[in-house]
Amino acid sequence: MTDHDGDIAARYYESGGERVLTFERDGRTATLAQNSEGYAMVRVRPDPDGDELERYYGFDMALDHAAELLGVGVANLPVPDEAADMGM
Repeated sequence: MTDHDGDIAARYYESGGERVLTFERDGRTATLAQNSEGYAMVRVRPDPDGDELERYYGFDMALDHAAELLGVGVANLPVPDEAADMGM
């Protein structure tokens, strides 16, 4: 599923045992990933296949980090409904 908010696109999908939410803006990406069971910490990566930058218990904190990577406010990140329950 892909959502857009202005110049930010969000894509949510499940793959390889993970729930993945990737944001794209002006050629930059930020990815949040959590295990498919949905009870683990949320990992922040620069892209879906990139190395982990940080782990967070809360989805809000992970979103803050993603917004920082993209240079936008967290309120500008379009979160698809399927991803709204990520985090512990």
